[in-house]
Amino acid sequence: MARFLFTMLVVNDLGLPTRLVPIARALADRGHEVAVFNPAPAPAKLISEAALQSIPMPPRPTSAPNIDLAQVCSAWDVDQFLSAFYQDEEFVRAETAVHVDVIREYRPDVVVDSFGLPACLAARTLKVPLATVLQGNFHPASHGFLWWEKERPTGLPSAAPVINKIAAEYGVAPVDRCVDLLAGDLSLIVGTPETDPLPANANITHVGSVVWQRGDASLPSWVSALSTDKPLLWVYSGNPRYFSAPSPGDSIIVIRAAIAALADAPVQAVLTTGYQEMPPEFGALPANFHHAAYLPGRAMAERCELMVHHGGHSSVMTGLSAGTPAVIIPTITERESNARRVAALGAGEVVMPVNRADGEKDINVADFGAKVHRVLNEPSYRVSARRIAESMRKFGGAKGAAERIEQFAAGRA
Repeated sequence: MARFLFTMLVVNDLGLPTRLVPIARALADRGHEVAVFNPAPAPAKLISEAALQSIPMPPRPTSAPNIDLAQVCSAWDVDQFLSAFYQDEEFVRAETAVHVDVIREYRPDVVVDSFGLPACLAARTLKVPLATVLQGNFHPASHGFLWWEKERPTGLPSAAPVINKIAAEYGVAPVDRCVDLLAGDLSLIVGTPETDPLPANANITHVGSVVWQRGDASLPSWVSALSTDKPLLWVYSGNPRYFSAPSPGDSIIVIRAAIAALADAPVQAVLTTGYQEMPPEFGALPANFHHAAYLPGRAMAERCELMVHHGGHSSVMTGLSAGTPAVIIPTITERESNARRVAALGAGEVVMPVNRADGEKDINVADFGAKVHRVLNEPSYRVSARRIAESMRKFGGAKGAAERIEQFAAGRA
């Protein structure tokens, strides 16, 4: 049996652990030793729910990143996105050292990563085989987040000089782009060639939808008891606020838009926040809204008629794998990329928010409400979503990904 260490960008959000935990659980069920490193509060809850070993933060001094939020929200591609996190040399040095400590202490046969740049650098430093699990627009071969535009602008910021300086300290060869580090010795792409297209010569394997849900998970009785006389919508905001002050990437706009447009509408709305606290500004919810910090995603997607969310890739996969259409309010360009793919496939609609000077976002409530009504009432959206769901089942999902990683490890032994 092999030892697998799962790593990812350490951020208090469920998108990346939702992608990795099912694969980790599948490998553990096959008898392998598996551990996961993401000590942020919300991911830690998901890791615990899956009964997987969680690696704590090593006792090493770390610092908070100096994140360029404008770059996060407007990034043309993943390389510019990474520059928002990794321009601070001391932060990169500390984060890389943390991951070197974690990998060295756990002694995995393979590191399995999703979007964890310091982990990928640490794996190369220690010469541990690396498998990466990415969405299509995170892979080096992708055309970028703004794939509908023809040319990448010149002069975009890059963290490559900083990354290469730290890499040189560990004896690792330099890279032209930070994103090149994200391509593992094995690269698996969550989604299908439809949802996550990449060039034919890209050295990748699509694995279909990967969505975490505990095997015995079920919806609480209060969800099952909701009236079937009105359409049920699942409103998923993810983390409403990433910081104490408003920031452009916040998804609180999803909650605001849903309440503003649907409070008096003939629908039932279940609102979840991914193990995050509800912002106090909302107070008592409208009578047709029901809040839960977390619900089993696949079961909830199958139960509802429509998903409303922020365009995160895991949210897209959750909805499409259940054949459920969506109305998406993307808060950053990466999410807009995902949302436009859904709309292009006929499985949903996109409503773009606009940024205010104070860092908050606004939305055309009437437009949002009209698109919710359209997707609920025009059968073509659900037909398209169900067609995509059927096509995804051919790609193996978490079990198929686990098998490929298992074969990769055996070939490296």
